[in-house]
Amino acid sequence: NGQSSNQLCAGCGKHIQDRYLLRALDMLWHEDCLKCGCCDCRLGEVGSTLYTKGNLMLCKRDYLRLFGNTGFCAACNKVIPAFEMVMRARSNVYHLECFACQQCNHRFCVGDRFYLCENKILCEYDYEERLVFASMANHPMLKRHATSLAQNVPPPPQQGLMALGHPGGGNGAPVASMAQIGGQQRPPGDHNNNQNANNAANQPNGPPPPFGTPSHMKQTLGTSS
Repeated sequence: NGQSSNQLCAGCGKHIQDRYLLRALDMLWHEDCLKCGCCDCRLGEVGSTLYTKGNLMLCKRDYLRLFGNTGFCAACNKVIPAFEMVMRARSNVYHLECFACQQCNHRFCVGDRFYLCENKILCEYDYEERLVFASMANHPMLKRHATSLAQNVPPPPQQGLMALGHPGGGNGAPVASMAQIGGQQRPPGDHNNNQNANNAANQPNGPPPPFGTPSHMKQTLGTSS
């Protein structure tokens, strides 16, 4: 540029005598003076655009790293100061100390798998547990079975088996399946069938063996597949 010697660099304030110069923010710059305010890379070498925030000029990578989610931590909702290292999950940005499972507070290590479910970070264990409970809430038989477990009533034999699939993509889609629960809930009372044994005199076939399958469930268990 023949007129570059008459121009002043907006960065150092000196005359630009180089063969090439850069124009940014309606000002002229030496190639070495137009740098990212965070990583100090030469902006003319990393692309044709730059990003500004306040008085900072940033490359695209550092701008997204610092201000990709309006500069607020998605976990604590507090401001993330400029130049602070952050963690990212999709479009969310987190303080390093806030990047943990929001169910059990497990701090993630390098290589750990995490899931973003309902905009919350979950570890693999809590993510799969949430899928199981979601399946139970949508299944009336499973819901009744969960109630009996909460009341310390033992489930019928070979019931309540869970089969977990491998979560894919972390998109919150249910991947857990539950084994079909047949039969009816055992009535409250003595869980060892002592009540049935006490009433054995009124039954022509004698008392059922201890821990045996209740008679009102035999047909259902026999026909379930």
